[in-house]
Amino acid sequence: MKKRRRWVGLLVIGAFMISGCAVAWVGGTALVAGSGTYVYISGDMKTDYYHSFETTWTACQKTVADMRGLDVLPEKEIGNGSISAFINDEKVRIDVTYKAKNVTTVSVRVGLIGNKLSSQMIHDRIGDNLAKK
Repeated sequence: MKKRRRWVGLLVIGAFMISGCAVAWVGGTALVAGSGTYVYISGDMKTDYYHSFETTWTACQKTVADMRGLDVLPEKEIGNGSISAFINDEKVRIDVTYKAKNVTTVSVRVGLIGNKLSSQMIHDRIGDNLAKK
């Protein structure tokens, strides 16, 4: 019976690998990563945007402004920055990091322990603002 479970598990992981996705179990949380997807771990949702750091930073600022963020505190340095704000009475933190030429990583955390749905919505808005550029 143990052998059968092991084979089934290997087949499932193999199916994900063939489809271009990777699955990992970290602390009881499943992570699925593939091209153009989001990674949600420990309350932070991250993805890479294939735009320059400056363009992505501007899109993040516009997203916070469009969502009527309050107490906005942007902190920007060379190659990284963060925006803290309150949106709909929840604390939001957006971290923007230069990864490579025309590749920028954006991490969004909503609330104290994270809110996956709200983080996804903010990422969608950032993506929409980048598409308008």
